[in-house]
Amino acid sequence: MKIRNPLAPAPHIKRLPDGEIKRRYPVYRWRVMESTFIGYAVFYLVRSNNLSTVAKDVQNALHYTKSDIGSILALSAATYGIGKFLMGSVSDRSNPRKFMALGLLLTAACNFAFGGVASFQVHMLLWALNGFFQGMGWPPCGRSMGHWFSERERGLTFSIWNTAHNVGGGVAGMLAAWSVIQFGGWQYAFYVPGVIAAVGSAYLFFRLCDTPQSLGLPPIEEYKNDCPARVKPGDSPERELSTRELFVDYVLLNKYVWLLAIANFFAYVSRYSMLDWGPTYLREMKNATITGGGLAVLVTEFGGIPSTILLGWLSDRLGGRRGMVATLCMVPILGAFVTMLLTPPGMLWLDVTMLGAVGFFIYPVINLIVILALDLTSKKAIGTVAGFIGLFGYVGKMVEAKGLGWTLDHFTPVYGKRVAWDIVIGGIVACTFLAMALLALTWHLKPCGNEPGSGGGDLLLQGAETAADRIA
Repeated sequence: MKIRNPLAPAPHIKRLPDGEIKRRYPVYRWRVMESTFIGYAVFYLVRSNNLSTVAKDVQNALHYTKSDIGSILALSAATYGIGKFLMGSVSDRSNPRKFMALGLLLTAACNFAFGGVASFQVHMLLWALNGFFQGMGWPPCGRSMGHWFSERERGLTFSIWNTAHNVGGGVAGMLAAWSVIQFGGWQYAFYVPGVIAAVGSAYLFFRLCDTPQSLGLPPIEEYKNDCPARVKPGDSPERELSTRELFVDYVLLNKYVWLLAIANFFAYVSRYSMLDWGPTYLREMKNATITGGGLAVLVTEFGGIPSTILLGWLSDRLGGRRGMVATLCMVPILGAFVTMLLTPPGMLWLDVTMLGAVGFFIYPVINLIVILALDLTSKKAIGTVAGFIGLFGYVGKMVEAKGLGWTLDHFTPVYGKRVAWDIVIGGIVACTFLAMALLALTWHLKPCGNEPGSGGGDLLLQGAETAADRIA
């Protein structure tokens, strides 16, 4: 007897009458945008920003070193990258309503457990599991957005949705700080977000839905009269892909996916360096309070909200030139980190301003890297492709988290805090430059449907082929 997969996609049902399609499609599109946005924002409350905000308090209470905190953050980043990659392929063949709700419930449980123990080894294990279960957040969102929003509107709609990172990540730092002050003890930085995440899991289960066809609606390409879903010749655009097709045909044999994955590695160092270590940097070098450290996280995260939407929309208006926009965004990020490197102690306001500038420009880059990857592949492989690129990103985060913690622990006793932090920020500057150089190779890439007069089909390379081929 064959056991039915409880997470299997909802089956397609009979097509509704045209009048009902016209009435229901906008309603369900809103539900998908709303539920994935709120759900993914809640994922960020229980990811790592709560730990980074109270890292110094955990160090003091449990006698952890910076290297210990770095190890916990690095292991979480590694398991998140693995989880996002593996769970991406599972989510491409799952019902996002059940899949995402389960992931959020599991990560809530990890946060509850983390706050309830005081063992370094157990904390390592729990945060590793938390990272893995966090990998169940993005892929079902990507699947849902890819099925409900067309390629021509992807820059804007994905960018609006993508600000869930910033809302959840920004609130996480302040929520963690507030919880500690309000209830006393670092543990509440994990208990309070855990309760919110458990409630969010129930919300997702009852609010999110699967594909349009599972509700009697046509596929998005037909509804929006967009270019057809990108699939292999002679294949069905709505057939669920096999594991081999997902990993081999749509990921491993696509040289542009590899290029974007490597660029994402360095971009994630720029993104997470100050989220993981910014609060500690400000508290050690600028005499900031725990609230000030939480504020730094909020400024960095919220700084990316208007820019992500604006530059995502701009990439649509420029015919889908995601690579060009992302490359240009790296220039001010580079300038912001150089400014921090040269800023003397006692100028907290300038460092916070620079963190805001980093957030303002780095989140559009992270967003556009993923959108460009989705432009390059099938909506049926969104989770797998994004998971592969995310895997490289979180390897970068792992290197950043452990590497910066190790550098601070080993260089501070010899050269002092200022020199150690200068070395750290200098390394971040180098990674930012490498991300910019790699993204420049995607400058001319455009997706089908965004070129005036384009009838759809394959990616329009327009001069980028030779540049990318040199690294393939």
